[in-house]
Amino acid sequence: MDPRHAARQVALCALFSWSFLSLDPKETLENASSSLEINEYDHPLSERLVLGVIDNLKEIDRLVAEAAPEWPLNKIAKADLAVLRLAIFELYFDDSCPPKVAINEAVELAKEFGGETSGKFVNGALGTLISGKRG
Repeated sequence: MDPRHAARQVALCALFSWSFLSLDPKETLENASSSLEINEYDHPLSERLVLGVIDNLKEIDRLVAEAAPEWPLNKIAKADLAVLRLAIFELYFDDSCPPKVAINEAVELAKEFGGETSGKFVNGALGTLISGKRG
């Protein structure tokens, strides 16, 4: 498995856990990697993603609300919300990932960890944001 994709999986699971438990972010990263049984991943990327999302959460959630106006944050499935937060961090706050890669990774994560329609939901929400960002 690609170490960067594995890093995003770990970050996603850490953010998902953090959204319920509000534990120390680094502790959630350790727990996520062990529960997913992923040993080979880009540790610095996972940490940057998790800490970046948490540090920018207010603005990221504002962008999630803009991307999916029909869905209040508390009505979005927790896994989908974690995927959107991660992708929005990469798209708006971290310039180390090309937008196309961030979106593709988000859709794949949504398909892996979300429900049946999660991939379409995440793709549509991120597409709405990107079209607004360009315009």
